[in-house]
Amino acid sequence: MIWDDYRIILALHRKGSLRAAAKSLGVNHSTVSRRLAALDPDIFEKAQGGYRITSTKGQALLEAAQAMETAILSAERKARAGLEQVAGHVTLSIPDAFGQFLLLDDFMRFRAAHPDIKLTIKTSYGFADLDRSEADIAVRVTQNPPDHLVGRRLFPYYVAHYARVDYLENTRSEDRVWITLSEGDKTPDWIARSPFPDAPVGLAMEDATMRHRAAAAGYGMISGACYMDDPNPALVRLPGTVPQPRQDIWVLTHPDLRETPRIKLVMGFLAKAIAGKRDLIEGRCP
Repeated sequence: MIWDDYRIILALHRKGSLRAAAKSLGVNHSTVSRRLAALDPDIFEKAQGGYRITSTKGQALLEAAQAMETAILSAERKARAGLEQVAGHVTLSIPDAFGQFLLLDDFMRFRAAHPDIKLTIKTSYGFADLDRSEADIAVRVTQNPPDHLVGRRLFPYYVAHYARVDYLENTRSEDRVWITLSEGDKTPDWIARSPFPDAPVGLAMEDATMRHRAAAAGYGMISGACYMDDPNPALVRLPGTVPQPRQDIWVLTHPDLRETPRIKLVMGFLAKAIAGKRDLIEGRCP
């Protein structure tokens, strides 16, 4: 077996189907099907909706593939870390709202000041896997970042309650609703501490930007990040609202990359750019 065979095993184990495995590898479905047919038939067994690794030979080969992948990714990281020049590619993973509402102008200024660094920005609210080189740097809000990552804790972001400027005036008290992250059997605790604890959940939206835009359109009230909602002239804080801290903001990288000049430069830029907006993030710029 060669490394490409082990990559097939990893992809099919993680994705469960030929089509999804092929997409993750950047090849077509028939290529994966053909390579799988050439492997030992005892590695996988058919399962509902796809394939499942076998508990004997398949599991042993899977563990070998995982060990090989870890070694290869580590070698690639160390090779990138060994580049001394302040130039090259840097992949950054940040929450979508940070990119849209906080750092877009800063990214443009960074590009003008450092044209030799090619910055790729991936937006996600989940942690990018820095061990698998899904990103070089991650900006995240969390109280418990992965223990092995290194970087800098900044300060918490703050939230407050908002609605469209004319929402309370134009909406009867019995018709007022909250827009939340998710709708379940239990009302979110923060609603009980809000200025309108008896208002029900009217809409549930996973995306923070969509909740922000829905409130600005007058569809309901939200608990939103101050840096998103305070600058919007269509929104106003609800009466009696006091901004409250949430999770800390972190700028993180993998230990193998911590001394790489371009990584240090981008991390320093991010920390400085975010710290420069601290008043806005903490709700002191209504």
